[in-house]
Amino acid sequence: MPEQVQKLSAQTRVHLVGIGGTGLSAIARVLLERGIPVSGSDRAINPVTDLLEALGATIHLGHRAENIEGAALLLVTSAVKNDNPEIVAALEAGLPVMKRRDFLPLLLGGDTVIGIAGTHGKTTTTAMTTHILREAGMTPGYIVGSVMKNTGTNADGGGGGKSPFVIEADEYDDMYLGLTPRIAVITGIEWDHPDFFPTEGDMVRSFAAFIGQIQPDGVLIASADTPYSLALARQHESIKIVLYGRDREESDWFIHNLHTTPDGLTCFEAIERATLTAYPFKLKVPGAHNALNALAATLASAAACGVTFESAAKALESFESTGRRFQVMGEVKQMIVVDDYGHHPSAIRVTLEAARQRYPDHTLWAVWQPHTFSRTRALMSDYARCFSTADGVAVMDIYASREQPVPEVSGQIAAAQIAHHHPNAHYTGDIAATITDLKKCVTGKSVVIVFSAGDAIAVSAGLLADS
Repeated sequence: MPEQVQKLSAQTRVHLVGIGGTGLSAIARVLLERGIPVSGSDRAINPVTDLLEALGATIHLGHRAENIEGAALLLVTSAVKNDNPEIVAALEAGLPVMKRRDFLPLLLGGDTVIGIAGTHGKTTTTAMTTHILREAGMTPGYIVGSVMKNTGTNADGGGGGKSPFVIEADEYDDMYLGLTPRIAVITGIEWDHPDFFPTEGDMVRSFAAFIGQIQPDGVLIASADTPYSLALARQHESIKIVLYGRDREESDWFIHNLHTTPDGLTCFEAIERATLTAYPFKLKVPGAHNALNALAATLASAAACGVTFESAAKALESFESTGRRFQVMGEVKQMIVVDDYGHHPSAIRVTLEAARQRYPDHTLWAVWQPHTFSRTRALMSDYARCFSTADGVAVMDIYASREQPVPEVSGQIAAAQIAHHHPNAHYTGDIAATITDLKKCVTGKSVVIVFSAGDAIAVSAGLLADS
């Protein structure tokens, strides 16, 4: 690493290319709160960039070489190509150009890190861990993949000292390999991101490398419910391992007596297998998956800071989740509209199960905007079977994100595959057509969940608009 960026300081301006995105905007906020000058650019201005500008960042609309003037280094999003004029100018000037993986040691080198990884649940578990620590009187730094409702933001620089830094450890682009956590959580491992991990083996090897980054005196808290996470945990006996899940045989801690109360609360007991000691929990967020997230967050908080299970359970009673995680957007004409980030078959399945538990007397509709052509193609057999809990399924056009269209993969083809297993699944097309279709199809007491990691949140707004 060049000498001028061995340490961040008030004289080290960091320029972020793609500053308006979820990942880089969170880092930008942490930098600003720690007194590090920040500039950044993006193709569009949004509420996130407006907030960063209010905090002191210099924001540029569009990407131009002159934007990097005065910067000591560039931090770039994974979506940016190497021909970006700011990257070209930086390389010509001899400035370091880093991705998150490269930059995290510089940002968090002095922090006690709690890294929350896993194919599903890492955003909620990161937010829950942060909330527990804050309720325990600490001032943790944090980076979460969505805005926490309890704090109104997705990141904080933290209070330093003995307070840890809780970070969502993203497997995409091997971001988490830039971390050396004291405490690591793996909420489960299933194949995802086939554009980056061509095979399941590639992904498992990446998670194994992440476990290898844990400090020698650290702790791994891993789900016993997915074969890959269980197997990797069993292979790393040189560090302390705590297993949790629904599997009583394999788990050191497991959930028991899970149920939903008439007023919609998720209740369960966390049981330590060695002593059979039970701790009652009560959550506002629905479903067994969130009970498991709560258990993982409690174990992480206990391992990092000694927070008791009683204190954690009390803290989580006031946890309000994060944006786009079973987020109730509103209700119109007996139709409750929910926005959810779920874009993997397992995430969709457990969210629908949770919705059925929360709203047992409602008709349940799933609206799915497939996310990327590569994921849709690779996981299509699982998508075809994950909607069984829903009464109706509406399939939209694929949100391409960073990819180019693939002729043999489309929303219409995906809908036909699902229709082989579901009697009421059909293709709806783009956002406008989907809104029109649902307003005709959905009647009476109903819940509509819009599953999207793209722009289909506009469907929720359209359904709630007075028609």
